[in-house]
Amino acid sequence: MRILRTEEQRFAQLPDYPFTPHYLDVAPGLQMHYVDEGPLNADPVLMLHGEPSWSYLYRHMIPVVAESGLTVIAPDLIGFGKSDKPADIEDYSYQSHMDWLLALIDELALTNITLVCQNWGSLLGLRLAAENPDRFSRIIVANGMLPTGDEKIPAAFKAWKGFSIYSPWFPVGRIVQMGTARHLSNAERRAYDAPFPSSEYKAGARSFPKLVPVSPDDPASAANRAAWQILSQWKKPFITCFSAGDPITRGGDRYMQRRIPGALGQPHITLRGGHFLQEDSPQSFAKIVIEACKRDQPRDLSQPPETAAENEL
Repeated sequence: MRILRTEEQRFAQLPDYPFTPHYLDVAPGLQMHYVDEGPLNADPVLMLHGEPSWSYLYRHMIPVVAESGLTVIAPDLIGFGKSDKPADIEDYSYQSHMDWLLALIDELALTNITLVCQNWGSLLGLRLAAENPDRFSRIIVANGMLPTGDEKIPAAFKAWKGFSIYSPWFPVGRIVQMGTARHLSNAERRAYDAPFPSSEYKAGARSFPKLVPVSPDDPASAANRAAWQILSQWKKPFITCFSAGDPITRGGDRYMQRRIPGALGQPHITLRGGHFLQEDSPQSFAKIVIEACKRDQPRDLSQPPETAAENEL
């Protein structure tokens, strides 16, 4: 495996990203970067990004959640951000990403985790929680799902998959802008481009759509079905925080609310924005996380789920 490592100077003076870098090996010779902010020994909030972003996506949420008294752990998935980047698209698999993330959780000895996940962070995080339920205390899903390959695939995803695999042009900053309602500054778009000095660094970003289960016999389908068996009995808090403007994940929040017992009575919410709601409604999203972690009163499971449509809290 040929491993690429983005030079640190490409991350100098990024807007609104003052966080101290932390690194650990998740496999021999393979280094993962993560943000670790907040008080020592506080309950951890694990923020998982997706494609083609990195922990920079959570930059407006991290300090707000950390200042509330929680520890924020925001890793860059392998192939993204400041983490190492295997150069061959065949070096990436669904299971390898699972193994790398679990290595991070094990090394940091994380327990009582609040999972915050979006996009591919949901495909990984929901399975991590289902396969390690004793380590997770609650789940907050934003514009994400855990597909098994048994569902109808949205046309928007098919188009995105074809583009990511075959297009000779893969402008990460512009792609994030296309999934964001607000206008990103030139500096913000450059920050999303920073991890990828050339096309050979983008194998991980291009690989993700082809790893999504789209048929019942996909390599990850059986494991994801097994995860759904656990999630269908999940009684810990499960909150959906979707946006109104995402054509790929639209309706996924209602599906999970119906299927997961822990979603009953939770303050589900629809925020303003596109696919990357961390860019469009970060303060509202952060408030949902904080309130979920601070909520101690018991829930009445006989009541239907609470929903809300929201611009900014």
